[in-house]
Amino acid sequence: MLIHPWDASVDSEEWRNWLATNEKFGQLIIPNLDPELAPLSLPTHFTILGDEILLHFAKPNPAWKHLAAAKQVRLSVIGDYAYIPSNWRTKPGFETNGVPTSYYAAVQFVATPTIADDAEDKAFILNEQMKDIQPENAPAVADNDDAYGRMLAGIRGLRLTIVEVEAKFKFDDHNSVEFRERVTANLEARNRGTDKGAAKQQRRRLGAIGDWAKFRDK
Repeated sequence: MLIHPWDASVDSEEWRNWLATNEKFGQLIIPNLDPELAPLSLPTHFTILGDEILLHFAKPNPAWKHLAAAKQVRLSVIGDYAYIPSNWRTKPGFETNGVPTSYYAAVQFVATPTIADDAEDKAFILNEQMKDIQPENAPAVADNDDAYGRMLAGIRGLRLTIVEVEAKFKFDDHNSVEFRERVTANLEARNRGTDKGAAKQQRRRLGAIGDWAKFRDK
């Protein structure tokens, strides 16, 4: 994806912190075995553990044959998005010619996939996912228990080794402080969909970056 310097993550902690405070749900993009057909896209929860992403799918999922052949896959996550209408983005001298845009936070992982069919490994993946996504009431899964062990045959695990991370926070950081504060106020007043999340990210980025020209020249 296109990432302008002012949209880039300040550091790796920024995108990690953003993921830690958002639902870990994205689209896993897999190359199609037939290059003339569209790639596959699987919506999924996921868990990051060190340099790996852990997830699982049902065994009957038709994507497995494509995953088995894939050298690399891409996991795409977006959030805190909002449409910014043209009249919110006017500038002095151009009061009737504002340009609309979209705000959003996005993280994309390029990774190499490894399929996990061993029952113990699948149990490990499930336990890590539940501890991450459901920490308050996470059940323990073991390959030899009666409650969940017999269900492991119905899934396959997937480990994605992270090769590259692209992070983008598109919140008009190259525009003036006053411009951004005005849009933030409009988002909070409109309060539609994920407007509050977008406003929160714009305020956070404003605090981290301030005036882009000064930040850029540091």
